[in-house]
Amino acid sequence: MEIKISEDAFKWFQEEMEVAEGEAVRFYVRYGGSGLQPGFSLGVTKDQPDETAAEVEKDQVVYFVEQKDLWYFDSHNLTVTVNDELDELDYSYE
Repeated sequence: MEIKISEDAFKWFQEEMEVAEGEAVRFYVRYGGSGLQPGFSLGVTKDQPDETAAEVEKDQVVYFVEQKDLWYFDSHNLTVTVNDELDELDYSYE
């Protein structure tokens, strides 16, 4: 699995979540909503890695998915962009 994050999404994390050097951002599976798996969706929070399945680093910030959440992606890669109309993150799966 690979995580791809657009430049505007990196900027969104800095501005909206106030992510700073040395911190980490976790993409995690949550119950409810709509997403790649029925009845589940993807959430995002500041957290520190435990058992990382995939990660990408930019400006000394690690963006990652834990091993226990890997099932959700079902062999897909995660691409994170920003929906400009809603000014929120947009996830796609390849």
